[in-house]
Amino acid sequence: MPELPEVETTVRGLTPVLAGQRLTLVEPRRADLRKAIPPDLRQRLTGATVTALGRRAKYGLIDTDRGDTLIFHLGMSGRWRVDPAEPLAHDHLLIETADGRSLVLNDPRRFGFLDLVETSALAFYPPFLAMGPEPLGEDFTGAYLDAALAGRAAPIKAMLLDQRIVAGLGNIYVCEALHVARIAPTRAAGQITRPRLDRLAVAVREVLLAAIEAGGSTLRDYARPDGELGYFSKQFLVYGREGEPCHCGGTVRRRVDSGRSTFYCPKCQRN
Repeated sequence: MPELPEVETTVRGLTPVLAGQRLTLVEPRRADLRKAIPPDLRQRLTGATVTALGRRAKYGLIDTDRGDTLIFHLGMSGRWRVDPAEPLAHDHLLIETADGRSLVLNDPRRFGFLDLVETSALAFYPPFLAMGPEPLGEDFTGAYLDAALAGRAAPIKAMLLDQRIVAGLGNIYVCEALHVARIAPTRAAGQITRPRLDRLAVAVREVLLAAIEAGGSTLRDYARPDGELGYFSKQFLVYGREGEPCHCGGTVRRRVDSGRSTFYCPKCQRN
């Protein structure tokens, strides 16, 4: 599933195509994806001008001058195609701009979704209500983690995946960040010292920024809007590397927690 860096990369790829542009055509090709597409989406967006693009957790945001925000989630296999040469079977939304550009949201598995809300009410959008801070924002610090995790017996990996603790982190980048911070994924979150949490907050930021710089990770269907593949998977330190050597001389191991694979090095990630 595309995670925060993939969504951030997508938003950055869409920005030069959409920002400041009037939408001359907005055409849903079906009534639903994971959930129903708002029936008034075409009416509310056609003729509107895009004023800004952004991201909240793993959700992309496209603001318009009509006070609406188009929210998109890429699900398991969603991706935007810019100026596509030809239509594909799973193109579910077509957008055209006044300067002749076109974008298509393609999602073969249809686990993504589209929604349209008033921009002024965005903070009250149900999935956003209980979200923690953005991991790339100023509020995500070791001090914040120390307070949020105090007394928590759950493993640190599970806590980082909890969107109420921090917004937008997924399995791949949590595994990588815990390795960089040299913290065992099974360590009780409330038992991690403040200096180690300071190190973890920095590691999360470094891993995410490196992934964004590399264009995200190419896993299954993900590609950037320009069609290029993300290359951060070439830099994975532990994710997907079971049985391979760690830089510390240890061997990367894999365990399954709540149905998710956890990759770590028992030598340098100690409790």
